Amino acid sequence: MTAICDAMVNDDDWSDLAQFHPMPEIDHQRLHSYRSNRLKNELVKADAALCIMFNPISMRYAVNYRNYALFQSHIPTTYLFYPQQGPVVAFGAYEPDPQGFELRHGRPVTYFDGGDVLVAAAEALADDVVNFLSEIGTDNRRVAVEYVTPAITQALERRGLEVIDGVMISEHARVIKSADEIACMRWSIAVAELGISKLKQAIKPGVSELQLWALLNYTSLANNGDWHDGRMLASGPRINPWLQEASPRKLESGDLVGFDTDMVGPMGYFADISRTFHCGPAKPTLRQKQLYRLAVEEITFNMNLVKPGIGLREFQQLAWPVPEEFQANAYTCVAHAVGMCDEYPQIKHIFRMENPYDCQLEAGMVMCIESYIGAQGERDGVKLEQQVLVTDTGYELLTNYPFEPDLLE
Repeated sequence: MTAICDAMVNDDDWSDLAQFHPMPEIDHQRLHSYRSNRLKNELVKADAALCIMFNPISMRYAVNYRNYALFQSHIPTTYLFYPQQGPVVAFGAYEPDPQGFELRHGRPVTYFDGGDVLVAAAEALADDVVNFLSEIGTDNRRVAVEYVTPAITQALERRGLEVIDGVMISEHARVIKSADEIACMRWSIAVAELGISKLKQAIKPGVSELQLWALLNYTSLANNGDWHDGRMLASGPRINPWLQEASPRKLESGDLVGFDTDMVGPMGYFADISRTFHCGPAKPTLRQKQLYRLAVEEITFNMNLVKPGIGLREFQQLAWPVPEEFQANAYTCVAHAVGMCDEYPQIKHIFRMENPYDCQLEAGMVMCIESYIGAQGERDGVKLEQQVLVTDTGYELLTNYPFEPDLLE
């Protein structure tokens, strides 16, 4: 770690990281208006008077709420009443300088805050909902609620309210991105790719997986990013099977090093990029090159299927045929949408299951095309992922970081 730290505290490196990429020109009012219209249109489609939001991703999308997002994800202390018509109101014990919404005192919705009085708190929250509906002048008694305890649902139903899944409101709203959202995403991807370049520069025998991951994490934070959904970096014998998070293991010459950024970056938009590097001074083996070429082939083939109008099940049927020896360890999906996080929709591998739902790709969606190639019982594997915008005629590649020439020889 000393060598990495010495490199990072160099004045030029710190300046490069902290001031890498100025915020793009974004009309924030237009961005907010677009997202508000998307949410309200989904409420209209669902004939719901309001959506009660607890998910930090939904609240970021709705009102750019950013406070304590990871804490909020498992101990929600703040929630929104987001109505079809009327003002947005936030409920919480304390929020510093709330902007764009009214703040009112909230009810405990977790055991951390409410303990054994959660049922009573749920009754009080249900009363708040009834009073709010009266306040905004609607007789609509259909409300959408994101992930909550059964006590809240039961309390709402006891007051004659019809409860539907709020996640369908928020997820469907986020599916189609505006030009401003894409600008935010490009910014996040640029920051992630700077982190990738720093990570690659530090690869050498003796450096640990955690030290490499820290460079990616630091670069995001230095550029006003938020968090990574995981610490998905593995090397050597830990790269196969995939989905093993970064560990203290130190790299050895000849190792493959794979990672997935899973990064909630600046403005809350996701950079979801996977690459696999090789640790010298040993040269890549023929098998490592073969695995890498197959992963590139899968990614390229499936990207070329991306176009508006193609259905998920049609895509699944047409996707690159994963050779049988790699099917057991193949990635969890062929492709998935992305926005402020991994989002609906998702395409599964045909050899595992028929896709559980169907819809069509539309212009304005952003999709991540996935590949993992590694055979059971073998040491090596290769993880790659590209992020693409669905356009009117096909796709635009948003990911700029190149594939590895020494693994494609």
